[in-house]
Amino acid sequence: MADKSVIRIKGNTDGMQSVLDAGKHQITIDEPPAMGGKDTGADPLSALLASLAGCENVIANLVAKEMDFDLKGIEFDISGILDTRGLMGDPNVKPYFEKIRVNAKVSTDESDERIQELKEKTDARCPIFTTFVAAGIETEANWTRA
Repeated sequence: MADKSVIRIKGNTDGMQSVLDAGKHQITIDEPPAMGGKDTGADPLSALLASLAGCENVIANLVAKEMDFDLKGIEFDISGILDTRGLMGDPNVKPYFEKIRVNAKVSTDESDERIQELKEKTDARCPIFTTFVAAGIETEANWTRA
């Protein structure tokens, strides 16, 4: 088991709000008042997309170091397309993202070819990105120079 990690989240709920412990950090997930929440944190779907941005950033930094790539930063713009009728109970509509779009502006002096190499290696190793792909969710990732 030395090569495997167990990621564990623990917490409690109060209505729509979830207050969760992730190691030393606390995460609050909630819904806006229109959905019955208190708006004390990001909604779960936004938190999922934020996790994708964070994961892509971490992996990109690891890969950049391996590639001797001059990575100065990444600006992410991530969106997901979802038909909310599915999560509201319509059995004829999928209750998950239909498509995820990742637009990344990479701050670097590296060539466009090297940026694409960084993107490909990052997408192939990012656990969250690859989970979306494995689930059959259409993914579109565009990385360009900032």
